[in-house]
Amino acid sequence: MIKHLAIYITNNDDKPKLIELIVTGNILKLGAHLKPAIFSELTLNAFIDEEIRHGHFNVITETKNSLLHSSEGERKKALLTHIISQNPDYVIVDNVFGNLDCVKQAEIVHTLTQLSQKTLIIQITNRVDDILPFINNTYQLQGESLVAFHPEQVKSTKKSLSFVEALPEPYRMVSEAINPLIKFDKVSVAYNERPILNGISWEIKQGEFWQLIGANGSGKSTILSMIYGENPKAYGQDITLFGVKKGSGESVWDIKRKIGYFSSEMLRGFKRLDSIGNMIVSGFFDSVGLYKEPTNQQVKIAQQWLHVLHMYHIRKTNFLELSAGHQRLVLIARAMVKQPPLLILDEPTNGLDDSDARLFTELINKIAKETDTAILYVSHRKEAGLHPDYIYQLTPNKTGSTGKVVSN
Repeated sequence: MIKHLAIYITNNDDKPKLIELIVTGNILKLGAHLKPAIFSELTLNAFIDEEIRHGHFNVITETKNSLLHSSEGERKKALLTHIISQNPDYVIVDNVFGNLDCVKQAEIVHTLTQLSQKTLIIQITNRVDDILPFINNTYQLQGESLVAFHPEQVKSTKKSLSFVEALPEPYRMVSEAINPLIKFDKVSVAYNERPILNGISWEIKQGEFWQLIGANGSGKSTILSMIYGENPKAYGQDITLFGVKKGSGESVWDIKRKIGYFSSEMLRGFKRLDSIGNMIVSGFFDSVGLYKEPTNQQVKIAQQWLHVLHMYHIRKTNFLELSAGHQRLVLIARAMVKQPPLLILDEPTNGLDDSDARLFTELINKIAKETDTAILYVSHRKEAGLHPDYIYQLTPNKTGSTGKVVSN
């Protein structure tokens, strides 16, 4: 009988090093002659980098698309299909469910369960709830060794209050009297004659906390791009952003300065050498990196955020030296320094461990409680302790996704 196993790690552990230890046989003694395969965002990123550099792709999705221009669900399904075709002796699976809806998660579990009948599965996970159902042997990384681990140890950990200092006062109120902030009235969108959205009517008002949910491909990214980006599909639609009708001559930068934005994708391939302090203060200029001289008030507000995050003493430290979870806290502070009317969080907890997810939850709850900023949280995962006021659900149909408010 094959003894599949899960290795529980935190964001402080060196995941690439762990994978190297497994592949070289230094931690599980699998034998150097065995052929491994790695199902991981690290592998996906490597393939995407190859696509960008060389203009062709080795892993093709069901729709014959490149990984770069595919959804996360399509990417993971294509990678898993590619891996299985290589007939590996064992498969290392990492962050199996990140950014996937419930249906795609079930498909991945079904495929891996079938694969597990003949192939050893080694799961690396930083969320105990993500441990695959057919795995009974769980371990934790200590140094370069594995020790027995019981998931109940994490579930029983009590949550402590981490962010006790008050958030800074607003830097500048840019739209005090505008309500609703965002309004969609019977918005329908199609790409290449394929309907994406069908008659979406939705309002986001000042101070509200929304979660946007829906299956992969249901149009969540399309909605976000019409609010935050320069999606040409937004023109000609009945969309009002911060009191201005879309297409009436507004500047995209006028819109963006009223929005704080964070996506887990922002960290893909990020290599800039910036201090933590500079990363936060750059939020005033909507730039990644500091290119302008901030005012004394802007510096003061950034310092207050550093105190809230308990990072003032390490403010000159390189941002890249932080754990993935703490990097996200910094980028959320960066998005909030100007205390925008709207904060968009796009799959913000993808890749976080249980501890950092609790920190994220606490910080977002604090922002929701202490500011008038409306929050739009886009995620398939329901984080324990995070309670949006409202949920807007997209339901795919042949004529395009419809939307409705559902109970929380």
